[in-house]
Amino acid sequence: MRTYKLTIAYDGTRYQGWQRQTNTEKTIQGILEGALSEAAGYAVEIDGSGRTDAGVHAAGQTASVVLPGAVEEGFFTGRLNGMLPPDIRICSAELVRNGFHARKSVVGKIYEYHIDTGDKPDVFHRRYAYHFPHRLDLSAMRKAAGYLTGTHDFAGYTDRKPTGEGRTGKGAEMSTKRTVYAIIVSGQENHVVIRYDGTGFLYHMVRILTGTLLEAGIHERSPESVRGVLQTKDRSEAGFLAPARGLFLREVRYR
Repeated sequence: MRTYKLTIAYDGTRYQGWQRQTNTEKTIQGILEGALSEAAGYAVEIDGSGRTDAGVHAAGQTASVVLPGAVEEGFFTGRLNGMLPPDIRICSAELVRNGFHARKSVVGKIYEYHIDTGDKPDVFHRRYAYHFPHRLDLSAMRKAAGYLTGTHDFAGYTDRKPTGEGRTGKGAEMSTKRTVYAIIVSGQENHVVIRYDGTGFLYHMVRILTGTLLEAGIHERSPESVRGVLQTKDRSEAGFLAPARGLFLREVRYR
């Protein structure tokens, strides 16, 4: 048996998220498994590093697949890519040690959220950025972001519990504690990017954090108010849920 690690990019606009579903064929995992099974001649399942919601994009999603024996050179990046739609691509494939699992072996992830602050949506980026036509106080957003870095209970910044992503041990599937290494807010002209680096993220966590930081950026809340949500763990005190289209899974890290 051989284990392969795949790095995958996709435009999530027309898909119902990463995870396969019984009621739709429009999922990234489902389409990849269909193409891989057709190419291999037998049913094949793949494991992703974690779920992405409907409409979320990825530049560096990872998946693992176990196949009986080695495949020919270019099987994934050549033959399989030729069978996939143009908005899904296998960027690279590498043979890794048996036992590697794309989700269970994760030690960190990086997400980026893109915001268009122009008066009108940018013609070329409207599918990949949230149009938020406001002047943002980036200093206030950075100050708020500073309170959110570190290890905290992010129960107030998620829409569903329990979650399986980021499990670290028995019973950890109920935990809402996560470590955020950095939140970097940068901007140039009408394009603002928020970069999140952490051990893992809860359901809707990045999008809720983004909505919260945007509220700080337009002075609808104080930067210090984000600490109160960590203390009360009350979702209603956090910001709005930013739309999926501005979110990218940029990188998945392993030991």
